[in-house]
Amino acid sequence: MKRALAWLRIAGALGILAVLVWQLGGDAFLDGLGRISAPGVLAALGIGLATTLLSAGRWQLVATRLGLRLPLRTAVADYYRALFLNGVLPAGVLGDVHRAVQHGRDAGDVPRGVRAVVLERTAGQIVLIASAVAVVLASPQVVPSAFREVVAAAGVIVVLAAVAALAVGRVAGGRWLDSPSKWRRGFAVSLADVRLGLLTRETWPGVGLLSAATLAGHLALFVVAARVAGIEAPVGQLVPLMVLALLAMGLPLNVGGFGPREGVCALLFGAAGLGAAQGVTAAVVYGVLTLVASLPGAGVLLVRSARPLRHFHVKVPRVAPGVERWTS
Repeated sequence: MKRALAWLRIAGALGILAVLVWQLGGDAFLDGLGRISAPGVLAALGIGLATTLLSAGRWQLVATRLGLRLPLRTAVADYYRALFLNGVLPAGVLGDVHRAVQHGRDAGDVPRGVRAVVLERTAGQIVLIASAVAVVLASPQVVPSAFREVVAAAGVIVVLAAVAALAVGRVAGGRWLDSPSKWRRGFAVSLADVRLGLLTRETWPGVGLLSAATLAGHLALFVVAARVAGIEAPVGQLVPLMVLALLAMGLPLNVGGFGPREGVCALLFGAAGLGAAQGVTAAVVYGVLTLVASLPGAGVLLVRSARPLRHFHVKVPRVAPGVERWTS
């Protein structure tokens, strides 16, 4: 079943890209690849460093509140590696899965390590959805009606889910911690971690600020991508479109981020009068620059892979004179 879903995700992303090529031609994609330049690459690496530091700091804050040790240096290296794996592997989340499980093993609590990563990523998505709702309310004219409905529904779902979780946690969370049911205990522990990791006064201001700053970094990279793609529209006109494009990237129908982002950019840029092909080109450039920004993660992956070989020692025990030496 999981393998079938994975193939469906890949097929969905490839289907979106195929429709765009059919409607707009391949030049929109090839033009984006041909416009990548050294200044764009340097800007991607610099912005990527900033956003990775902010995201790793958010992860460290959440993990620490859950009682897990996570030095910032380790968090940054692991986050870089996860970003690189997300960018080169299908589905776009396998790097985060590896990051969650590995940290849980290192900390001695895999379930809590996984919840720390889920909460850290959830915080970023909540800020993104809130920003998309703000775009719809502030600039409804730049958003097609179908997108307004989707964004509004996402905002309502987030609010209802938060209210429901808090209500259930207040009513049953404490009692279920000692329940003989494994599911009830797990649910109660998860709710307790949500409160500790995101909702306490010591946590939510820092998590919210780091998430907002990270989103600003992603938008800055998208603006760079638009400029590299030759789009000269004012930043104030581009940012609302880019917020919605980033929201589309969360859909589980992408290959390394490609798919829904290009489709949404084609629709939004076309509706804004900037040209659907220009939207696709900007999205492609952003995807390439995002991969460039994650390249330090490839270095982390290589160093971590080589570490066992570098620290391998051949043991040569002492033996009595005349006895043949051996190694193990």
